[in-house]
Amino acid sequence: MSRPLIGITAYFEAARWGDWVREAVVSPPSYAKAVIRAGGAPVVLPPLGPHAVDDYVRGLRGIVLAGGVELGADTYNGEQDEHVAEPQSHRDRFELAVARAAVQADVPILAISRGMHVLNVAQGGTLIPWLPEVLDSDRHAVPGAVHTIQVSVTSKLGKAVGDRVEVSAPHHQSVRRLGTGLLAVAWAEDQIVEGVELQGHRFGVGVQWHPERGDDNRLFDAFMEAAR
Repeated sequence: MSRPLIGITAYFEAARWGDWVREAVVSPPSYAKAVIRAGGAPVVLPPLGPHAVDDYVRGLRGIVLAGGVELGADTYNGEQDEHVAEPQSHRDRFELAVARAAVQADVPILAISRGMHVLNVAQGGTLIPWLPEVLDSDRHAVPGAVHTIQVSVTSKLGKAVGDRVEVSAPHHQSVRRLGTGLLAVAWAEDQIVEGVELQGHRFGVGVQWHPERGDDNRLFDAFMEAAR
């Protein structure tokens, strides 16, 4: 049986080859490795513009919306917080178009960290642009800090990973208002949303943490089952 093609969103960064420095399409290999372990064939998607989005969605069996820098506040009609890094507008536009097309076509989506925010905004939701300011604490942004996530056992996410999961997932943004059709299915102890699902979709799951890191590949396995 052939492996289903799975698209993974990427970004542009300067890269060096010997004495040459050029802009390159960059994707951490952990995403591709997790897709391969689950039985898929990864394809990296350069954020070159929305013109090829429909073709991507028709040719792929699943989409991984990968992590990265925070979304620009203009994508959800918010105000850019001074703490937030300069947004990568070209990537924002591309990934929002990919998310909307995949939702429309019922193509399985696994949205990770920033990707969960992309999925939420694509569905008309909004974000908390700088979470430490709202909570008066940076506990969600401490690198390496582990916290417990409570997961709805009736959700696709809960069926894949169980009702509780220990994660290390530093982040500065979070879901404020859920987008159309999205349901919160995982929460931190302070009730910050850590997982969402798109109702009525074959597989539309977003998580705040990074399941591609480490040895637990259960969420990718569930995503790949839907992609087949």
